[in-house]
Amino acid sequence: MRRKDREVIDNVKINEIISSCHCCRLGFYDDGEVYIVPLNFGFKENDGQRTFYFHSAKEGRKIDLIYKNHTVGFELDANYELIKGETACKHSARFQSIIGSGDIKFIEEPEEKKAALQTIMLHNTGKEDWEFPDAMLQAVGVFKVEVKTLSCKEHL
Repeated sequence: MRRKDREVIDNVKINEIISSCHCCRLGFYDDGEVYIVPLNFGFKENDGQRTFYFHSAKEGRKIDLIYKNHTVGFELDANYELIKGETACKHSARFQSIIGSGDIKFIEEPEEKKAALQTIMLHNTGKEDWEFPDAMLQAVGVFKVEVKTLSCKEHL
């Protein structure tokens, strides 16, 4: 990271920033193109290992790309605020951002799928103990990204 003075390395602070985000953008490589898709998510951290959870339809471009390549990039950002200056070059911004990469894989086992959906719902609603009927579990695609690299930056 070029601006070491803006780097965040404290795991608690990184988790706070992730918790404040509502959208995680996944980046896929697709035969010479980059395909980026914004998704809602949930995450967990166990002993420094972070996992992001997502749900979607079971078909489409992103699903095809997960089958094709098991590595993705991701980006999250929060708390953007423009800082106005007297000239164009004096403008700046406050922000918090996270980028990284990881291994992406589908979750098929029903109990793991339920746990992942609970994590997503907790992150997005603050509520736990959701019910997931079997028909819904079979209809929805659930996948996870096990984080391999992560960097966090803030300018407040």
